[in-house]
Amino acid sequence: MPEDIATLPAHLADTATGLPIPGAPRFASADEERRHRKQRLAAAIRLFGKHGFGEGVSGHISVRDPEDPGLFWVNPFGISFRHVRVADLICVDAEGVVRSGRHPVNPSAFAIHAQIHRHCPGAEGIAHGHTTYSRALGALGRLLEPLDQESAAFHGNQVLYDDYDGPAISLDQGRDIAARLGDRTALLLRHHGLITVGGSLEEAVHWFFTFESCARVQLLAAAAGTPRPMSDHQAELARQGFGDEQLAWFSFRLMWDEIVREQPDLLDE
Repeated sequence: MPEDIATLPAHLADTATGLPIPGAPRFASADEERRHRKQRLAAAIRLFGKHGFGEGVSGHISVRDPEDPGLFWVNPFGISFRHVRVADLICVDAEGVVRSGRHPVNPSAFAIHAQIHRHCPGAEGIAHGHTTYSRALGALGRLLEPLDQESAAFHGNQVLYDDYDGPAISLDQGRDIAARLGDRTALLLRHHGLITVGGSLEEAVHWFFTFESCARVQLLAAAAGTPRPMSDHQAELARQGFGDEQLAWFSFRLMWDEIVREQPDLLDE
């Protein structure tokens, strides 16, 4: 992107990707931002349900509270992704106590999300699920290769967690997961599932959908023949566009529009 925006061609916008992406919304109060985040969280959970990302009681999505960084909002234990509403969301503190909401917290959600929110300051949003293609890729002990532009978004920005120690319900395991994740976007847990994070809930959820889709492409390509990945240079060029945080945030907005139109009851408070 040219440094002097006056030299930009007319069809390019003044953003990192050249796309006409609007800026993030501004809020008049913490309450207003909290409501916004809870609505997006409920929508994200419904999107997981719509796309078949549920696996019994497994899987959780969280977002940090905008006023108290020691609190996070998450889907409750025992309610289907397909049914969660804003009214069902719970707020959990750093000790695992439900501070708001009438449902219990999934112990695994607390063990993982509390530690990532605590030890990874940039993780405003976290998405975790036991999805088919990510589990298959993890079983092979492989991360995404830069086979296309979408997968290049994770080039140098993903890690394989190979230390399975049973269901993730201990804080020690949660801390280890957070440490291994560091400042990366995605962590693939072998024998378990996928975790993605972002500087917003919207980013984290977009990265989850993209990673799962890319895992499917990689497995299909490998089954059909011998895929040819991008060179490091090509992957870096693609990552600069498709790995852009603002693009990830905006991409979720399209999914938000879709699910709210289809399932408006998710906004019930």
